[in-house]
Amino acid sequence: MTALPNHAVDAPDAVRDRNWRDRVAHAFSRAAPHYRERARAQQAMAERLLERLPDRAGAVLDLGCGPGDMTAELARRYVDGDGDGDGDGDGGTIHGLDLAPGMLTEARRRHGEAIGWLCADAADLPLPSASLDLVASNLAIQWCPDLDAVLAELVRVLRPGGRALINTLAPGTLAEVGQAWQRPAGLLGFRDAACHRRAAHQAGFRRVEVTEHIERFHYPDLSAVMASIKGVGAQVARDGARLSRADVARAARRFERLRTEDGLPVSYHLLTLDLER
Repeated sequence: MTALPNHAVDAPDAVRDRNWRDRVAHAFSRAAPHYRERARAQQAMAERLLERLPDRAGAVLDLGCGPGDMTAELARRYVDGDGDGDGDGDGGTIHGLDLAPGMLTEARRRHGEAIGWLCADAADLPLPSASLDLVASNLAIQWCPDLDAVLAELVRVLRPGGRALINTLAPGTLAEVGQAWQRPAGLLGFRDAACHRRAAHQAGFRRVEVTEHIERFHYPDLSAVMASIKGVGAQVARDGARLSRADVARAARRFERLRTEDGLPVSYHLLTLDLER
């Protein structure tokens, strides 16, 4: 995950888009080698998504696949038709797509080339129209600045009757982090459930279901909190800013006021979208 960059309001759209893509790809690529061990929260929320998967799907896309762990699970379910995990079954096809080349390097290293790895923007999918049965996406589309474009692309690439199962984040996510650092502008402004419902209907999905759930995780200290966030590409500093030791000490004191018997809390306001083409 990463915070969206602050752009000058008078910058041309093409420049803003290119800067955004470059910064997000760079942040996630840097996070890639440590993502797996630091993304406990993201992995837990992926499990919630996997519980909702349909029994059968022929052509599947993992949108925002990161290092490919969920993609590999999708392959075990849908691609390896004989179910033994060796990839020689007669099932369907699967692609894992991410904007960050570094994430795809990790995905290939961990899971091989049997899966089709794609480096691309979620708002411009390099796939034919009406070619997919299922799109799964765990905590990716909240980092996309143009939600309408992303959902329009999903409608385009899904076959009639195809489904998109998406985990994304709503306002209130990482509230404790913003409070501790007193830099909420450095974190992404998340969209609420109503915004996602409107966008999904406007894109042309015939069935739209959005559920909300708060997931809260606890960490022993501020260093562990920051490792969990930085490890998945997030940031709290503004562009070009450096955090001093005094900044860190103040944040630690503020975060300590939030401590519970389980540790320092970090909340994710999870939205799950179940969309049918």
